[in-house]
Amino acid sequence: MTESTYRIQGETGEWEVVIGLEVHAQVTSHAKLFSGASTEFGAEPNSQVSLVDAAMPGMLPVPNRECIRQAVRTGMAIEAQINAWSRFDRKNYFYADLPQGYQISQLYHPIVGEGQLLIEADEKNGIPEDKIIGIERIHVEQDAGKLMHDQHPTMSYVDLNRSGVALMEIVSKPDMASPAEAGAYVRKLRSILRYVGSCDGNMEQGSMRADVNVSVRKPGGELGTRTETKNVNSVRFVMAVIEQEARRQVELIEGGGAVVQETRLYDPDRNETRSMRSKEDAHDYRYFPDPDLLPLVLDDDFLNECRASLPELPDAKRARYTGDLGLNAYNAAQLTLEVEVFARFETLLAATAKRLGKAEKDVATQVANWTLSVAPGVLNALGGDAKLEHNTAAANASILQMVDAGTVSGGQAKEIYEIVLKTGRDPEEIADTEGLKQQSDTGAIEAEIDKVLADNPDKVAEYRSGKDKLFGFFVGQTMKAMQGKANPAVVNELLKVKLG
Repeated sequence: MTESTYRIQGETGEWEVVIGLEVHAQVTSHAKLFSGASTEFGAEPNSQVSLVDAAMPGMLPVPNRECIRQAVRTGMAIEAQINAWSRFDRKNYFYADLPQGYQISQLYHPIVGEGQLLIEADEKNGIPEDKIIGIERIHVEQDAGKLMHDQHPTMSYVDLNRSGVALMEIVSKPDMASPAEAGAYVRKLRSILRYVGSCDGNMEQGSMRADVNVSVRKPGGELGTRTETKNVNSVRFVMAVIEQEARRQVELIEGGGAVVQETRLYDPDRNETRSMRSKEDAHDYRYFPDPDLLPLVLDDDFLNECRASLPELPDAKRARYTGDLGLNAYNAAQLTLEVEVFARFETLLAATAKRLGKAEKDVATQVANWTLSVAPGVLNALGGDAKLEHNTAAANASILQMVDAGTVSGGQAKEIYEIVLKTGRDPEEIADTEGLKQQSDTGAIEAEIDKVLADNPDKVAEYRSGKDKLFGFFVGQTMKAMQGKANPAVVNELLKVKLG
């Protein structure tokens, strides 16, 4: 495969960037990994803390079956090895927001082994062709709480609501070589997680965040020392961290310094990374098997149920859209980016095909254009004036049926849709009472065409002498005369006869 051409230009020549990502995804579950405490976002501080989460003496963890199930389903979605036998380890370190003084994680025997993820070509952004990014592992672990330092001038507050929440840590191989590739990887991974339903992918709320590992080297040279920038919470910031950290490392090395393996933080206001602490190795955490938890053993029935529960995933859906439905590659890609978009498309596609009495493939392009372009344009223009409860598949299908029949034009369809969103009125009733129907009366259109031709004899002569492009002029003049309400197909047909 063609390698990325992304390079950092330094004083001594070009440098390659080597990137690996550790994505922490909060597992979709009503309860925490080892307790029954709620995981609802936005609750009052310390209102969702069980005795287990608070590390009270004698409290023992019990694995949440749903959290394990979601991790296995995620592994299956990225074609990874699922380990029927896995084990929890204790990772020992002191944080004020981790009452146990250790984190229950998986180091030596993770639940999911090697997998892969495909990112699609994007010539414009420096991804010349499809590329497979290796995934090293997915392990399950508990999250820590949250420290708040800006509530009081002399002390910090601790909120333990997140303490014990289940996380999947999805560790990539260092296969990415540009900010664009890393951005595409995070977007694709987020999409898969949301399709599977194992994480909501909300980076702003912290339910998905990335640790960004960056190193630089001369093209084809030995791997450099990497740094890890923690808790980056948007795709844009992931790309910015890579850009800034790579340049910092190049300038440091070329200035005679050495990159130190360390943990860094990203300051989006200054668009810079800052040192946080030296990077620990596994032995620094004194990992050992958690004595309170037996190994996880997954039987065939459990694994089969997990596999059977998987939905159609983005790559398969995109292939079906281009193959079975005949959509172009761009529309298929846009429709499959987000769960909500493909759900709207497929619901409207089924409703429109049924209403028109046609096969889905025969109306797919029309429905795709409405879903991706027309409907969002009207919704954005209306803003808060749109009542989304009126935005039903039945109403949209009714409008598309009128467009298909030539009863209304594209512009009239937008007007009708706008009124539907504001009022909830029936689209056909709107078309009738608001004068939003195309004029297909050949007599009326023919009369206007005759006037246009009579008013422009010089243009008629030029057209008949071979200036075919003037045909559009006559169409435009006729439509203008009929205030845009004439059926363009009828106008074109009559003009061809009159000018022929």
